[in-house]
Amino acid sequence: MLQNGFNINTINIILWYCKIRYYLFYVFVAVPRYYIILASVDRYFASCSDIYWRQWSSSKIAMRLIIGSFIFWCLMYIQVLVFYEIQDDICSYRYDAYGIFFSIYLSIESGILPPLIMLIFGYLTIKNIRQSKRRIRPLAVVAAVRPAIFTGMSGKDLQYSKMLFNQILLWTFLNTINPCVLLYQTITINDTKSSFRLTVETFVNNMTYMFIYLEFSLTFFVYTLSSSLFRYEFKQLIQKKILHRFVSNATVSNIT
Repeated sequence: MLQNGFNINTINIILWYCKIRYYLFYVFVAVPRYYIILASVDRYFASCSDIYWRQWSSSKIAMRLIIGSFIFWCLMYIQVLVFYEIQDDICSYRYDAYGIFFSIYLSIESGILPPLIMLIFGYLTIKNIRQSKRRIRPLAVVAAVRPAIFTGMSGKDLQYSKMLFNQILLWTFLNTINPCVLLYQTITINDTKSSFRLTVETFVNNMTYMFIYLEFSLTFFVYTLSSSLFRYEFKQLIQKKILHRFVSNATVSNIT
């Protein structure tokens, strides 16, 4: 924002700093984004009535996917280290065929693919939850002669799903604007623009990055408003870990 809004040069002097900064930016935006996608897939598996699919919702598989996803995006954005340059005192991707490719890639990777996958698995999860609520829990006598039947997600899993759905809605709203703006800027890069139009485009571009940063800072508030379980656990954390330690230290100080 200092660079685009106030013409204060902060990253356009040293090339390696230009590359590393944007590389880390894209990696650490993509990684949590696709962690949310993986979480939505996990909620779908957890809501399935078929035990074969439910077994895919496990901490062991989740840990492997977390590590694998991080490595994948670290490798995927090596292109930034190669194709980002300082052009006209601006650190950006090359203004050639790669620039068009990168803008289209970001539009798909950031603006189209994530919300599409989230909506698909969110819909399937809601469908599974509704179907499980329609099932009637079998009698004990019948259960003795029949195999166990999946009767629905636990209350904790339902609250996890609710927290996730609210985070997905927030993410979709805040993160789909920036790729569209980048694509627009690339398409109109050769157009003759007035100073007013350039100012408006710069302002809109800066605001889209603020939306991206804002999404990460609102996660706590989304969880707090969405889940009574999260509020309870947070309250217990404050009481047992922080206030209890503070009271203990105060008591020891008074004794000494």
